[in-house]
Amino acid sequence: MWADNAYDAEGYDKPDMKMPFGQDELIQAVLKANPNTVVVLLGGGPIDVSAWAGQAKGIVEAWYPGMEGGNALASILFGEVNPSGKLPFTFPVKLEDSPAHKLGEYPSTPGNPLKQNYKEDIFVGYRYFDTYKVAPQFAFGHGLSYTSFDYGKLTVQPGKQSATVKVTVRNSGKVAGAEVVQLYVHDDQASVKRPEKELKAFQKVFLKPGESKTLTLSLGPNAFRYYDEAKKQWVLEPGTFKLLVGSSSRDIRQTGEVKL
Repeated sequence: MWADNAYDAEGYDKPDMKMPFGQDELIQAVLKANPNTVVVLLGGGPIDVSAWAGQAKGIVEAWYPGMEGGNALASILFGEVNPSGKLPFTFPVKLEDSPAHKLGEYPSTPGNPLKQNYKEDIFVGYRYFDTYKVAPQFAFGHGLSYTSFDYGKLTVQPGKQSATVKVTVRNSGKVAGAEVVQLYVHDDQASVKRPEKELKAFQKVFLKPGESKTLTLSLGPNAFRYYDEAKKQWVLEPGTFKLLVGSSSRDIRQTGEVKL
């Protein structure tokens, strides 16, 4: 246990998103000496990288890689393996951009540090950043690759309370790689306030250079429902829903719509 709460650990919260022990200054010094530097992050959550993110040639989020992490990282950094992971949460530019701080009363209710009110409701993570138009450092679902992927136009087949979406993805680069195709739903008109969009389906596809595959993503009734607090049940409100397919919540490549 460290008194300064510098590390990710169980039982207490870090007071901020900064790295401990002058590591920001160290990274900036290394980048100044050698601009061709890749920064590898080890940890379990977002950190503030705004001071140097634009200067690094690359940033690898390695999480807690375990005893074989060194070999795995070497394979990625030397190009033997093409990275294909996506961020499962949003990296804010600064801690104050987080919904618990903007909409809630975190870190504590004034006058009562043991009481915590979370007022952000359903607007957590990317639902907050996208709905309230707050620019993230790195978006939910973001991830880079040694290759590139092109998305073809969507075809949407509506059902009674469902939809089937098809999209063709092509590896337009020179090396094999994998892409995680993400399907978000936006409710055009709702009687309650809903997020700008919500992830409802995703699929990972492995492609050789020049190879294309058509993916099929299915949306059932739950993809379009919201919880009605007055009725105490899930409701599918008839109307038009936009379907957005992309590489992250902020990198939408193709759009369509369905009326239910």
